[in-house]
Amino acid sequence: MSFRLSYRADPGNPWFSWQYVRDNSDTILAAVREHTSLTVRAVLIAALIALPLAVAAYWFRPLAGPVLALTGVLYTVPSLALFAFIAPYLGIGAVTVLTVVVLYALLVIVRNAVAGLNQVPPEVREAAEGMGYGRWGRLFRVELPLALPGILTGLRLATVSTVALVTVGVVIGRGGLGQLIFAGFQNNFYKAQIMTGTLLCVLLALVLDLVLAGVGRLLTPWLRRRSA
Repeated sequence: MSFRLSYRADPGNPWFSWQYVRDNSDTILAAVREHTSLTVRAVLIAALIALPLAVAAYWFRPLAGPVLALTGVLYTVPSLALFAFIAPYLGIGAVTVLTVVVLYALLVIVRNAVAGLNQVPPEVREAAEGMGYGRWGRLFRVELPLALPGILTGLRLATVSTVALVTVGVVIGRGGLGQLIFAGFQNNFYKAQIMTGTLLCVLLALVLDLVLAGVGRLLTPWLRRRSA
């Protein structure tokens, strides 16, 4: 999908222009949809991978160091280099972008999930064992619900960082709003185009963060009662 536009630049080249937004609304909405889709899919995939890793690191303490170290190493690899490594094998498309952003999201989710599980009070675990819960029953009925605030914190941080990172997908033509920003630089530094893409990225991150915060409040009613 290409977002490079043909236009006649305003002599003043303002940082924001409603005329630009109106004239290119279809293209802007397409970029927003692509960016949102890539972000949501990436965070969901990362969560499905990260949570089992966090549980394994929680149950088998010797695994905690290697799991956190591996995800930490992946996080330090420059994103452009990671695209260059992966693209020859997965091709130029959404799969490559998803793979890269998922790898970056793993560290944030794993680390916060492990921290949340480790904060479950030992007496609560002992009480669950005394009630006859096995390892899996204790995990799903006691430990994961109590660790949920930490897990949701990791998901929120991963979501916000993923919104920013998806823009780098512009190097393979699948950067969502990053396409608008990059096209603005190509189009004689068209400020309105650059600012529109940037503001929408910030707005998307805020909206998704607020959605996850609302979900967290619904899933942890005991925290609201405690605050009250």
